[in-house]
Amino acid sequence: MKAIVWHGPGRMAIEERPEPKDPGAGELVVRPQAVGICGSEVEGYLGHMGNRTPPLVMGHEFAGVVVATGAGAGAWEGARVTVNPLAGCGHCRLCAAGQENLCPRRTLIGVHHDGAFADLVTAPAANVRALPDDVTARVGALVEPLANGVHAVRLGLAGDPVARAVVLGAGTIGLMTLQAALLSGIEHVSVLEPQAQRRERALALGAHEAFSDGDHALEAVREASDGLGADLVLDAVGAQATRAMALELLRPGAQAVYIGLAADDTTLGFHGIVRGQLGLRGSYAYTMADFEQALAWLADGRASVGELPAVQPLDDGPDAFARLAEGPPPATVKVFLAGSGRNA
Repeated sequence: MKAIVWHGPGRMAIEERPEPKDPGAGELVVRPQAVGICGSEVEGYLGHMGNRTPPLVMGHEFAGVVVATGAGAGAWEGARVTVNPLAGCGHCRLCAAGQENLCPRRTLIGVHHDGAFADLVTAPAANVRALPDDVTARVGALVEPLANGVHAVRLGLAGDPVARAVVLGAGTIGLMTLQAALLSGIEHVSVLEPQAQRRERALALGAHEAFSDGDHALEAVREASDGLGADLVLDAVGAQATRAMALELLRPGAQAVYIGLAADDTTLGFHGIVRGQLGLRGSYAYTMADFEQALAWLADGRASVGELPAVQPLDDGPDAFARLAEGPPPATVKVFLAGSGRNA
């Protein structure tokens, strides 16, 4: 079968790989119809992510058709599915509490073993969910990124009541987080994003305000809150500047939820954190409950990222990664690839 194989920083190639044979008990073989390129994969392509080891077939945002099943999974034969790529061990205390995303032995398709930038990919049957007939494979591939936003917003709403939230960044994860915040009932959600086309898309998807720089965002948020600040800030970028800006935007006693992983080392002034009694919380991936909520919102049309581009063939993959590594085009919210199952 054909696959895109990453061989190290900046090096990708189209290669022939052995097809998955005889799925084990509780496993499926899926023919991907649409696979999204994630920002974390672009960082991995550049060698900025230590959790990926070459040679590797990436691809964890995907939907497709089940073409083979192992023992106990026969009911899925021929089904159109979206796949949750994250699996916990299923036995530890965290998994038992529904926090499989935090399991120390968790694995992720496309990170710890070969993923969906191939003609075929193996997945646990427990991790697939059926796609309604009227939902395209491209929309099915968006369930995974939306689940990240659902999870982050859920963590942000776990404390004090939230009436005003700010999302930092309007890339794919930022737009998904924006919609999760709106659909979760937050009264006012604004976005901070320097690129004009992304701000326009955020407004079209329901953002109440979209700011081009931190000074304007800070002024507007404080003016609207009697000088206090936002109840919740969700950082979908993960750079030094956005992590620091999140704290400036918060009112005393409020919380910042950090989703983005653009940078690792970050310096923050902790006097303000202590004196403002601010909460800093990381948000990693999602649980199956988050994944199912994301699927429900996309399937009924309440969540969307607007018009989606056609699915490109796997052969276009190396060039697509190289272009995205130079900086994502502001008008492009997602690039989709697929092999022999390609479905527009």
